[in-house]
Amino acid sequence: MQKLKPVMFVGTGSDVGKSIINAAFCRIFKQDGYSPAPFKAQNMSLNSYATPDGKEIGRAQAVQAEACGIDCMVEMNPILLKPTSNQNAQVVLNGKPIGKKSAKEYFLGTDREMLFAEAMKSFWTLDAKYNPVVVEGAGSISEMNLWDKDITNMRVALAANATTFLIADIDRGGVFASVYGTMQLLPENERKLIKGIIINKFRGDIDLFEDGKKMLEELTGIPVVSIIPYYRDIFIDDEDSVVLDKKIASFKDGKINIAVVLLRHMSNFTDFNVLERIPEVHLFYTYNADDILNADVVLIPGSKNTIEDLLYLQKTGLAKAIVKSSETGKAVYGICGGYQMMGEEIADPNHVEGEVELIKGLGLLPVKTTLTHEKTTEQCEFSFQNKEEICQGYEIHMGETISEKDRHACVLKNGKTDGYFKNSKTWGSYIHGIFDNISIINEIVKTNGGNEISDFDLVAFKDLQYNKLAELVRQNSDMKYIYKTLTE
Repeated sequence: MQKLKPVMFVGTGSDVGKSIINAAFCRIFKQDGYSPAPFKAQNMSLNSYATPDGKEIGRAQAVQAEACGIDCMVEMNPILLKPTSNQNAQVVLNGKPIGKKSAKEYFLGTDREMLFAEAMKSFWTLDAKYNPVVVEGAGSISEMNLWDKDITNMRVALAANATTFLIADIDRGGVFASVYGTMQLLPENERKLIKGIIINKFRGDIDLFEDGKKMLEELTGIPVVSIIPYYRDIFIDDEDSVVLDKKIASFKDGKINIAVVLLRHMSNFTDFNVLERIPEVHLFYTYNADDILNADVVLIPGSKNTIEDLLYLQKTGLAKAIVKSSETGKAVYGICGGYQMMGEEIADPNHVEGEVELIKGLGLLPVKTTLTHEKTTEQCEFSFQNKEEICQGYEIHMGETISEKDRHACVLKNGKTDGYFKNSKTWGSYIHGIFDNISIINEIVKTNGGNEISDFDLVAFKDLQYNKLAELVRQNSDMKYIYKTLTE
């Protein structure tokens, strides 16, 4: 196949759809016989994933790799920032944490040249092996105050000489101002790299935007190459937690109502995406105590700051609601940080998360956790409750949880045990993706009053979604022009 130039998708702002559009083109290039791979120099997200060799990257790049039909690797996201508070974040470099920094410390105190060099080293590794590298920017490219510190947007485009497309979200309004303003603010050498504009999340009749398309092209001198319709029937794992605002919903009769507790530092909310696809289940997110008390099942998700989130639960009364729900016979399950919270106590003698050295847990499981600096990051195969089915998931956590009783929830293929199983309605596990396994979903459904569901092929389902997304984007894009820009 002809070698294509790197292609980069940047945005007028955050949550305009860069990650999804990137995934769509990853699948399009794969369908067209190329061997694409995703890349994002720096990602800020609480949704992360473990590579096969035990490194940590942003979940979005793992999803994009899946769309490419390849295993994810750390070079696809060499720098990952995981917020621990409004002002601080854990810095993960080349898949391993190197410390916690405030935003000021990170932007002003880190060696930006070193970080950029590391990022581009990863890019060139991918570029030598894959064709093309499909690059994703971060946030808005018109944040002028950050240009001299940029290591992930147009500086990458310049270094890679990437054909670049600007994405704008028309659903949020102000599309003309955001596109025109972005283009006008860019320095000339960066503006020249922008070969097309992508209008995303268009509702209604696209033909009615024909005049708007022409106006944008006249204003910017750049062609509008795609107008992507707003969709509700394609399910791709989301990266940004803003999507959770759309998943706060009321109860549904005739369903197993599952409430996911909204934590302030919730991580890996994609753990519950498959449950949303199960007909027997109605899953929603909540920070309301009454919702927790009335739900059939309560799920406590992972957290990037477990102690602070546990304090939040205690201060707001949500902790009491969770405990009461369990006492009245409702099911409560915890994943990672949620599992730690379900125990008797969490100790942080080395101040891994903050100043609180010891906090009482929810007391639902007879386990105690000590937070550690060492981070476990690995994919795993396991059996749940000694069942025959081999399940898959991944671990990303800092901490050791012990119990005097040997009542583990899972046995890993390497012989290690995981979690604690008190009974079928009360257990916890460190394994992310545990609810991606149909056998475990069936255990939950049957335990909580439902009927065993038919087999659900997650791999086939995901493959179908990537193909549907690719077809939607392909049919609403000038692919001939896009390919032309990649070969000039």
